[in-house]
Amino acid sequence: MFTGIIEAVGAIKAINVNAQGARLVIATNNLDMSDVKLGDSIATNGICLTVVDFDNTKGSGSYSVDVSNETLQRTGFASYQVGSKVNLEKAMLASTRFGGHMVSGHVDGVSEILAINNNGNSWEYWLSMPKDLAHYIAEKGSVTIDGTSLTVNALAEHGSTGKFRLTIVPHTVQETIFAEYQVGTKVNLEVDLIARYLERLLTKTADENPAVKSNVSEAMLVKAGFIK
Repeated sequence: MFTGIIEAVGAIKAINVNAQGARLVIATNNLDMSDVKLGDSIATNGICLTVVDFDNTKGSGSYSVDVSNETLQRTGFASYQVGSKVNLEKAMLASTRFGGHMVSGHVDGVSEILAINNNGNSWEYWLSMPKDLAHYIAEKGSVTIDGTSLTVNALAEHGSTGKFRLTIVPHTVQETIFAEYQVGTKVNLEVDLIARYLERLLTKTADENPAVKSNVSEAMLVKAGFIK
């Protein structure tokens, strides 16, 4: 489990493709690796990956991860190159301050940067909204972009297509890879974890026993503030 608060910006040091997928070596730069052990999880551009080897030398550390073909197909990793910068976050501890939102590190899809507009001391980013994920994305709700916890500030839906807007402040640009983004950049998207489980609960109950009505309704969710 992660919080979506990026701890460091790393870079891909090596990519070794194999039949099962690929093994990547990630340069950690200023990520604190002193407490990392084999088998630990590190979110790399929002993807929960298992550390299979590491070097915790201060200032020049790195870790290795295996990426499956499934992950390559469902995320932006297939287009990454040696030198590509990546957001890094170690798995949260029970004592960690919860600064973002609940992030699983399981990417739901890939979104595309459609527009970047300056607005005072911040920037507005419009991103594509994959059709199959659109119903999970709500105004003032949370999404994760390349591992960064962010708030959706606006939606624009047009039939089968749609987009959503994020407002990015200077601190986020400085501490993440947002400065690397351009129009056309593909990013990893994870929707809100609670939204996914609510949908599963509602649809599963209805499928298994149509005669049993769930106490959870759209009206109740609106009243509770989950749906605006």
